[in-house]
Amino acid sequence: MSAPVSRSQWTDFDWQLVHPAPLMPLQHMALDQVLLDEVAAGRRAPTLRIWEWAAPAVVIGIFQSLRNEVDAQAAERHGIQVVRRISGGGAMFVEPGNTITYSLYAPLSLVEGMSFRDAYAYMDEFVLRALGDLGIEAWYQPLNDITSAGGKIGGAAQARRGNAVLHHVTMAYDIDAAKMVQVLRIGREKLSDKGTTSAAKRVDPLRSQTGLARERIIERMLDTFRQRNGLRAGALTEAELDAARRLIEEKFGTAQWLSKVP
Repeated sequence: MSAPVSRSQWTDFDWQLVHPAPLMPLQHMALDQVLLDEVAAGRRAPTLRIWEWAAPAVVIGIFQSLRNEVDAQAAERHGIQVVRRISGGGAMFVEPGNTITYSLYAPLSLVEGMSFRDAYAYMDEFVLRALGDLGIEAWYQPLNDITSAGGKIGGAAQARRGNAVLHHVTMAYDIDAAKMVQVLRIGREKLSDKGTTSAAKRVDPLRSQTGLARERIIERMLDTFRQRNGLRAGALTEAELDAARRLIEEKFGTAQWLSKVP
């Protein structure tokens, strides 16, 4: 007979909110690894980080083929940087102000004994509740999509290192679909299947379904998390920012990392 799983609860932790000024795409990639490692080592409290983007980007998953996912010439033409993250999942197209992206860095004990399928949905329960309060009946589409009757809202990815788990999500607030299909090969296929390649088309589930400003939706998400789990204001430390800078030079900013899967 197996021993019962000893799983932590959300309220067992002193959750910190980190919501800094806009950062460049490579800074976001590096910070995900830094903060995950800091939580794993016990030097940082479990953290919810809201991302603000200083520049447009395509972010590909660690296992994705660069040439299969991205039209490099189109990305260069539009001034869009292509970066690779440490988690799995699909490619993301982001422009400042057009998505809502967040990361959770938590002790692995929070999802102890859970399947990946269950862990994904569990980590995003607060977001589904927040969207429900805003009038969007959203649900989880396994393995890692948040969706509603109006279509896909966002996608999640995870990475586990040591004693910690990283869970992050990008949700579409108001995306320029015409630009996205030029840069993302998979996006081109998906949208052309639906006959939505019109230059005027936008992928805007959160904007159109709530009618709210992006900041209001983020505010509701944070309020929901705070009510359920507790959440206090935090900040990135100089040591964390220095570690991120080193990782950009040694890893995330290198051609070797970007072309990890050619």
